[in-house]
Amino acid sequence: MDQYDGEENYMPQEDDWDRDMLLDPAWEKQQRKTFTAWCNSHLRKAGTQIENIEEDFRDGLKLMLLLEVISGERLAKPERGKMRVHKISNVNKALDFIASKGVKLVSIGAEEIVDGNAKMTLGMIWTIILRFAIQDISVEETSAKEGLLLWCQRKTAPYKNVNIQNFHISWKDGLGFCALIHRHRPELIDYGKLRKDDPMTNLNTAFDVAEKYLDIPKMLDAEDIISTLRPDEKAVMTYVSCYYHAFSGKQKAETAANRICKVLAVNQENEQLMEDYEKLASDLLEWIRRTIPWLENRMPENTMQAMQQKLEDFRDYRRLHKPPKVQEKCQLEINFNTLQTKLRLSNRPAFMPSEGKMVSDINNAWGNLEGAEKGYEEWLLNEIRRLERLDHLAEKFRQKAAIHEAWTGGKEEMLQQRDYESSSLSEIKALLKKHEAFESDLTAHQDRVEQIAAIAQELNELDYYDSPSVNARCQRICDQWDSLGNLTQKRSEALQRTEKLLETIDQLYLEFAKRAAPFNNWMEGAMEDLQDTFIVHTIEEIQGLSMAHEQFKATLPEADKERQAILGIHNEIAKIVQTYHVNIAGSNPYTTINPQEVNAKWDKVRHLVPQRDQALIEEHARQQNNERLRRQFANQANVIGPWIQTKMEEIGRISIEMHGTLEDQLTHLRQYEKSIINYKPKIDQLEGDHQLIQEALIFDNKHTNYTMEHIRVGWEQLLTTIARTINEIENQILTRDAKGITQEQLNEFRASFNHFDRDHSGSLGAEEFKACLISLGFDIGNDAQKRTGIMEAEDFKTCLISMGYNLGENEFSRIMSIVDPNRMGLVTFQAFIDFMSRETADTDTADQVMASFKVLAGDKNYILADELRRELPPDQAEYCIARMAPYSGPDAVPGALDYMSFSTALYGESDL
Repeated sequence: MDQYDGEENYMPQEDDWDRDMLLDPAWEKQQRKTFTAWCNSHLRKAGTQIENIEEDFRDGLKLMLLLEVISGERLAKPERGKMRVHKISNVNKALDFIASKGVKLVSIGAEEIVDGNAKMTLGMIWTIILRFAIQDISVEETSAKEGLLLWCQRKTAPYKNVNIQNFHISWKDGLGFCALIHRHRPELIDYGKLRKDDPMTNLNTAFDVAEKYLDIPKMLDAEDIISTLRPDEKAVMTYVSCYYHAFSGKQKAETAANRICKVLAVNQENEQLMEDYEKLASDLLEWIRRTIPWLENRMPENTMQAMQQKLEDFRDYRRLHKPPKVQEKCQLEINFNTLQTKLRLSNRPAFMPSEGKMVSDINNAWGNLEGAEKGYEEWLLNEIRRLERLDHLAEKFRQKAAIHEAWTGGKEEMLQQRDYESSSLSEIKALLKKHEAFESDLTAHQDRVEQIAAIAQELNELDYYDSPSVNARCQRICDQWDSLGNLTQKRSEALQRTEKLLETIDQLYLEFAKRAAPFNNWMEGAMEDLQDTFIVHTIEEIQGLSMAHEQFKATLPEADKERQAILGIHNEIAKIVQTYHVNIAGSNPYTTINPQEVNAKWDKVRHLVPQRDQALIEEHARQQNNERLRRQFANQANVIGPWIQTKMEEIGRISIEMHGTLEDQLTHLRQYEKSIINYKPKIDQLEGDHQLIQEALIFDNKHTNYTMEHIRVGWEQLLTTIARTINEIENQILTRDAKGITQEQLNEFRASFNHFDRDHSGSLGAEEFKACLISLGFDIGNDAQKRTGIMEAEDFKTCLISMGYNLGENEFSRIMSIVDPNRMGLVTFQAFIDFMSRETADTDTADQVMASFKVLAGDKNYILADELRRELPPDQAEYCIARMAPYSGPDAVPGALDYMSFSTALYGESDL
């Protein structure tokens, strides 16, 4: 059954209001709250509201008022009586008004409303909501419920976890309501913080925001929606329709604002076009005003460059400056026409530019500009042709003058040079050849000088504007030419005179060079030999050097005669120079040797000879002293070295042999140490002899195989060995006394250890040694061990097995962690003794110490500081108090200390 029907084809109801069918209590509750809130949202406009939907509409008065508010129309005057007939009359007037709007009410009569029938009253309100709140909704040719649903789907489509398919369960998580609000008013809700698994927060957020900011009353209850398996569709539709109307009203306001903005935008655009036209017209007219005087200027320039610049400026004007202005003029006319068209279409008055800026004014100014252009380019080209003829002639003069000046540049200075006075013969001959070539070149340039003078004369006749500078330059060239001719003749005569004198001197130079070179080589070799350092190590070597020096001294008289002859040649050259005033530049071209150098080297040789004599004598004495030092050091070292080796062997035997008690061994070793220390003065004396040898730079000694470094190392090893051996005996005594080990047990441990510390003095043959290893379980392939006082892990394990220990791998690993805590794979004798002592002696344990503390504490699990101070010496009591942790057991009292953890820490089983 349709709930309502009419001329406008209202949406058919999904479920009929059957008079006999009971309404779901949950849905009825939701509808009561939603419909009441919806009615009040309209009734408050009239200053009233309802509290109970089936009671407050029974007299028909508020029902009629509701219809007037939501329809905006006046209903028939209501009855004010209190009787049933008056109430039925008012309700019928309301129902008749609803029917007049095209709604055919079915099964709803005035009597049911007056009687307070809740189901009929809710059905009537739903009919009103459908007609006045939902029917007018239209989205893409769908209306009413379908249109509202489509609107919701479109608005929430971009949101995650929102899928609106109906008006009941699709809204249970509250995200749909929040998405609608956020889509239209994103500043009201932070949608990113919402969670689908928190519907209560989502629903309350949406209801609170809608009531506070959108003027939509709370028509639904979050608890009811969540607790209901399927929320009431009519309640949800009613509430959602309020969202639609709230936001659609906002859209109408936005449409109105957009219309206003559009009108204003058109007006602003037109105003901007007017401003652009005015500015463009002003700029164009100003450019025309500045350009016309420039085009009308016909003042010629004196230079070709200046006129070419004028032509280039004009071409830039035609190519660069004018084309943009042509485009601006065209654009100006287009903008003017476009503006007038837009004004006409928008019903605005036509645009009237400022005075003088009409399109016709711009066209007149443009015509004046083009008139000024006519003839300007032709005038420029004619003037350039005229100047080109003059510039060509002037350029020809400048080129020839520049070439001539470049050629003559430095020629006068060159001809005035007196370089021949300091030149050699070969250089003089080269200068003569060069001068002859210059004379030929000077003759060839005569024709260019005549051409330069002729061009200058022609420029004067043509009245060239720069004639004064041309004439001055031409005169300088002619004067210089005459000067060059005179200087050339003088230089030629001087070069020929100097050539003859230098040929004579050159012959003497050559003879000097031939005799001076070998004599100079002899002197340099002699000086090198006389100054050569020598290193000798024996007397025989120094005697050989002395004999060779005596043979050299016998050749000196003959060498002095050759020196005198060489100096005579040089004196002859000096006489010629002085007689003819020849200025010789530089030295002998055939040699770098000069008389001063010859005399200086000769004096050097004579001075070095006695020095060499003295050096040979001193070296002979030094070699004799070195030999004495070598023998002195060797005599002592050959005694001390074997003594140290003997003492080392004796200490080794003492440490192996077990004669007497440990105290006897300790006494013997200390006496031995004292005798070794008493030997120190001999070591010091040897150090003194070694220092003398080092100061004498003696590096070898054939009289001994011992060096001081060998002696030092041996002496230090001897002292270290005796001290370490004494320390081992002292530690054994401490271990024996502390652990209660007998001397016999200690001897047994030492014997067992020595048995496996294998480097004895050959008491076992090879086959016997191999049989011994096999009997103890050793791998015969192992390398022989050196006697170090340390056992490797496998040796130690074999030793323990031989002494009766039954060792598995785990047990042996435990023992190795005790005797070799650093995991070096080696076991010292002291570690071996400590382990064996721990295994055989009675020692304190953590449990024993813990039991002792418990006695002091009076059987408590903790101990107090006062008890420690009472029972222990003061320093030990304070030591325990400072290191004991507070006791935290259930029976703890203030100041209680944990003696148990302290006891385990003493034995390394925990940390202090």
